[in-house]
Amino acid sequence: MSNTLSGKVAFVTGAGSRRGFGRAIALRLAKEGADVVVLDKFAAPKSAWAGDEEWKGLDEVVQEIEAIGRKGLAVVGGIENTAEVEAAVKNAIDKFGKIDILVNCAAIRGPVGIPVVEGDEKEWRLMFDINTIGSFIISKAVARDMIRRNEGGKIVHIASAAGKIGAPGSAAYAASKWAVIGLVESLALELAPYNINVNAINPGFFATNLRDNDAVEKSAKAGVTIEKFREEEYKMLDSMVPLKRMGKVEEIADLIFFLVSDQSAYITGQDININGGHYMH
Repeated sequence: MSNTLSGKVAFVTGAGSRRGFGRAIALRLAKEGADVVVLDKFAAPKSAWAGDEEWKGLDEVVQEIEAIGRKGLAVVGGIENTAEVEAAVKNAIDKFGKIDILVNCAAIRGPVGIPVVEGDEKEWRLMFDINTIGSFIISKAVARDMIRRNEGGKIVHIASAAGKIGAPGSAAYAASKWAVIGLVESLALELAPYNINVNAINPGFFATNLRDNDAVEKSAKAGVTIEKFREEEYKMLDSMVPLKRMGKVEEIADLIFFLVSDQSAYITGQDININGGHYMH
């Protein structure tokens, strides 16, 4: 285990899914020496992957953190709910005394393949409530304490490739992630005087639980198993990437570690692409 983040406390949202970015990031930061608070809207999010039936969610992630030799804390709450966020942050500070690092992975993808002219206003509002306003709420709660302590800090939001390029059929998701990038750039300027770095990353194609609902619905419509649907979809996605493969959650965790370590002290207000060369701006 590295001691690069020794003495640091990290708060990772959207960390309850077995195959999500949040869990991978929480474990990587623990391996680097941080104690980690993990938050999710559901204590044990459901998974559409075979073999995940016994997954225990946040409690299991905490067990993994503790097995690494660090302290962990599981808190349940939705980032779009101010009261739940403030309670979770208070719980974290009561236990660890501070939060040095915030990594916000919590998000929903919403319906896929729905043109704007057929869009549902409720779906759009839900997307922005969680992806955008939720990012604001969790940032506000954590940044307030970072400012109070005046010891610097690191904040990273997971945006998306869809936050940089149009996504036909997923306009609500794309718009919500473009807004996250706007939040990050503005917040970075506001928090720079306090030595708090704020950045975002834009993942391309990754096999995570975020795609579960889409896989369930489309496999049922096609009359094939979820596994068969994934096999065909992932083959198609692989072919779209210059490196000819989808990304791994561990590669997201590598980038996040860099952005929350001292190695990135002069990087703030940026949104960094991690997509195998799928797009380059």
